[in-house]
Amino acid sequence: MLSILTNPGYAKLFMAQCLALLGTGLLTVALGLIAYDLAGEQAGIVLGTALTIKMVAYVGIAPLANALFARFQRKTVLIAADLVRALVALALPFVDATWQIYALIFVLQTASATFTPAFQATIPDILPDEAEYTKALSLSRLAYDLENIISPTLAGLLLTIITYHWLFVGTVAGFCCSMLLVMATRLPGPDGEMKERSFQDRLTRGARIYLATPRLRGLLALNFAATTAGAMVIVNTVVIVRTTYAGSESDVALALAAFGLGSMIAALSLPQMLEKVSDRPVMFAGAVGSTLVLAVMGIAILWNGWMAWPVLLMAWLLLGLFYSIILTPSGRLLRRSSHNQDRTALFTAQFALSHACWLFSYPLAGWLGHSWGMAATFVVFAVLSTIALLAGFVLWPHSSGKVLEHSHDDLPLDHPHLQQHHSAGMENEKNGRRHRHAFVIDDEHRAWPTHG
Repeated sequence: MLSILTNPGYAKLFMAQCLALLGTGLLTVALGLIAYDLAGEQAGIVLGTALTIKMVAYVGIAPLANALFARFQRKTVLIAADLVRALVALALPFVDATWQIYALIFVLQTASATFTPAFQATIPDILPDEAEYTKALSLSRLAYDLENIISPTLAGLLLTIITYHWLFVGTVAGFCCSMLLVMATRLPGPDGEMKERSFQDRLTRGARIYLATPRLRGLLALNFAATTAGAMVIVNTVVIVRTTYAGSESDVALALAAFGLGSMIAALSLPQMLEKVSDRPVMFAGAVGSTLVLAVMGIAILWNGWMAWPVLLMAWLLLGLFYSIILTPSGRLLRRSSHNQDRTALFTAQFALSHACWLFSYPLAGWLGHSWGMAATFVVFAVLSTIALLAGFVLWPHSSGKVLEHSHDDLPLDHPHLQQHHSAGMENEKNGRRHRHAFVIDDEHRAWPTHG
């Protein structure tokens, strides 16, 4: 997996991602402490509101930002977004009211909603080989999981010698270093000349391509299945460990580490697995496994009460494993379903739609756990995951292949697209309008072929 770091362009971007993640992790710890200083016992409400603002920015602002900045080079967008994030982090230590936290978090997450899809869309261009790109996806997943362990540990060590306000300096440094590494990286430009499009077209293009592609409609259902497992762990771990098992803060960290360990095991295994098995069965296997763990946990607790502590850790490890199996290959589907010019728009659509799933699952996990109890929450989430799984099977049929035969009855015979595939020796019938090639939704292909 580490062999792809010999690619200098990708190595710089991966390091930029790691430093930005580390800065974000330090920011999360510092934000919790500053919220407590400002709000005391109401700090949980402040942080919950900040997380809601984050999700709203991700869902609502990401497509808008992509439409506004679509005419700019990706490199310019990435540098500007990192600069904004650094400036916001620099301002956070000086806040003295909760509304200022909300305003700055909104600006920060808007910049992140601009940066992340553009960054993700750039990697397939730097690593055109699918096997190398798969390794990059797994390495990225590994970086996210390691950050969840390293950032709190580093913050804890730093807080023994400095005040939490200095953690924001680490955040600023992370974003600035990310910006410098992006500046030092030569990024490929779009293939061909960019077509001039209206703002409305740019705003909705990613979602239209996404929802018109069967494998991506299936991916959306699988995204939701993944959030049922992720939200259950992220939202309810602290309550389960502290209340049910009378555990300590270290036990909470251990349970979350078990989830992260499972995710890392999947990330390390997937590159070899995906060389032998296609994405669809692997991702559905992950969703089936996740659903079964949720169902077994819920039924077992209802039937016989809570299980031993090691069993919970194993369940969390399995949920992390299956969670990563579902989500890690998603970049391969997005890459396969778009041309270079539409890639940022499509990654933006995935970013917004997947976070919409989280926006639903996060509060539901908390509300159900508080109102109905954890056993019922496991069962409800297992049912929701099952529905998402069945929807995925329907929306992403096994026959949804890469190369499809189709016809262009609406195009003149001298259209460049027909001429291109005719000259390439593709099958041509019905006056040259029927042919076969790798099919993606674009200006010439606005609907998926349903037959023939």
